[in-house]
Amino acid sequence: MNEEMQRRHRIRNDLRRAIDGGELELRYQPQADSRSLDIVGVEALVRWQHPELGWVPATEIVSIAEECGLIVPLGRWVVKQATRQAQAWREQGFHGLRLAINVSPRQARDEGFVDYVSTMLERTGSAPGLLELEITESLLLDDTERNQRFLQRIRDKGIRLAIDDFGTGYSSLAYLQRLPIGQLKIDMSFVRAIPGDGAPITTAILAMAHSLRLSVVAEGVENETQLEFLRRAGCDVIQGYLVSKPLTAARMSEFLRRGMAPRQSPELRALS
Repeated sequence: MNEEMQRRHRIRNDLRRAIDGGELELRYQPQADSRSLDIVGVEALVRWQHPELGWVPATEIVSIAEECGLIVPLGRWVVKQATRQAQAWREQGFHGLRLAINVSPRQARDEGFVDYVSTMLERTGSAPGLLELEITESLLLDDTERNQRFLQRIRDKGIRLAIDDFGTGYSSLAYLQRLPIGQLKIDMSFVRAIPGDGAPITTAILAMAHSLRLSVVAEGVENETQLEFLRRAGCDVIQGYLVSKPLTAARMSEFLRRGMAPRQSPELRALS
């Protein structure tokens, strides 16, 4: 416990330097249409190789940033870097690629966040409809009226909204009708339990989402059995190691140039 406390203290002290000094980087995980396997979007994921501690998990980065009040500058850094990269991909000829960025509950308290995102979209010439901000169900549990205003401001800018890790929280399903949500992301814990206990839950989420005219992304897709099940169940988009692990911007550019290649297995080539 003492070692863990010392580690978190060290990360907390060094995180500001990492944000300002260029130690952080973004990786991009492709999202593919479940039928054609065409790449339709990417999710931006923060990475940090600490000079002494090595790779720091993204969950730990976000958790500590929220604890020490650095989640606002961290969130803005991610938006800035990701929208600039999206602009670079458009200049390379990759048009219509959706960009997904995670937003933590504490970022919703940043009064300038929505305007900052809008400004970065304008500076990079990005279409608001190609940006998707992913929120967690926990955002809907805290100060509902304020968060409703926050989400509505995002939608008023033309930016898409998705609920990440759906099925693991405790929010009322009534939110899905009242709030301007356009997409659900099924938590990978359910997808990884396919075939098995995850199958009926995944089927139920897909049926409910489509009845509300919401699109669905399945996270954590790792094998062809899961892909075939999701196709039969009507899932719209898949994300996971079956498509690709998170890639650097340069590797992502290569990936886009070659389409779906490199395929992960001969079986996937046959399915596509």
